Amino acid sequence: MPSPLTHDDPPGLGPYRLLARLGSGGMGTVYLGRSAGGRTVALKTVHARIATETEFRTRFRLESDAARVIGGRYGAQVVEADPLADTPWLATEYVLGPPLDEAVRLAGPLPEAAVRALGAALCGALGQLHRSDVVHRDLKPSNIMVTAFGPKVIDFGIARALGDDRLTHAGAAVGTPAFMSPEQATGAEHDPAGDVFALAGVLVFAATGRGPFGDGQPADLLYRVRYAEPDLTGTPAALVPVLARCLAKDPAERPGTTELAAQLHDGSGSSPTTCRTRCSPRSGGGRARCGRSSRGGCPHRPSSRRPSVRRRPAAPRLSAGGCCWRARAPCSAWPAPGPGCGRGWGGTGPLPARAPDRGTPSRRRGRASAR
Repeated sequence: MPSPLTHDDPPGLGPYRLLARLGSGGMGTVYLGRSAGGRTVALKTVHARIATETEFRTRFRLESDAARVIGGRYGAQVVEADPLADTPWLATEYVLGPPLDEAVRLAGPLPEAAVRALGAALCGALGQLHRSDVVHRDLKPSNIMVTAFGPKVIDFGIARALGDDRLTHAGAAVGTPAFMSPEQATGAEHDPAGDVFALAGVLVFAATGRGPFGDGQPADLLYRVRYAEPDLTGTPAALVPVLARCLAKDPAERPGTTELAAQLHDGSGSSPTTCRTRCSPRSGGGRARCGRSSRGGCPHRPSSRRPSVRRRPAAPRLSAGGCCWRARAPCSAWPAPGPGCGRGWGGTGPLPARAPDRGTPSRRRGRASAR
């Protein structure tokens, strides 16, 4: 929630005037700002005591680059940034919505369909990062905003490119202990499989209101992450095998984001059952495997029955004068009544008897001359 500015807050940053505080952390403060044109943005800054350190300035620049990679669909769109200013700042769109941890605390755990939709959307966000060779490294409920347009991932403070260990010290664990991967807890290389591990922890929290390794001191949490089995009590039964695989200690056993999205969400948030006869992408017109039971009917498999064709009813033909009375149809059935509609049928009671067709005037003249 926004809070008033304090006496030591600057009046503005760059071209933006500060309005309120949105939050503060170990690295900096997030403000609510507004441009001269009236655009409302979220401004993230670095504390003055660490702004002079080259390492944190580099990390701040990498955060802005990662935020640009994920874009406005899965994250907060970057508006402007100045990592070289005396007080580095990053301006993004102001995302209106609560973080996931606050939403669960206020409204309770999410139903299974919502958890599946949340997981599928986050798989898309992580997949976009991983395709650009960027890993998040700190995915947790407080870094996921629940908005009317779907979840958005924020705070890329420790995100980095794959293989770039310039900001990682050997043996140092960087991240949030409750949602770290085992390899991240030991200070080893954190790859996309580590983000999948953190995503599974986020989904367990969304479904149960607690993390898969409980609460406690950071040292206790790091030990459980490395050696203990995750606690999936209260998780929907259909999600347990999917999330248990994502929480495997061996990164090679975890699924990728594309496979996980297919297992979580089939497009409607429903719970797919185990499929005996899986449909191939070709049999479903290029769609992914749905995992539904063949006995229940797979919506992606082509049906052997010939689809029924709905034929449009034949429109009645108007008479030469354009009147619906000769067509024996109500006047309201036509866009505009034609001439001679004064004797037309109004739509109530039985249809009047159709007048005998005596032919056109030329035919009548021909009959008279023949006589």
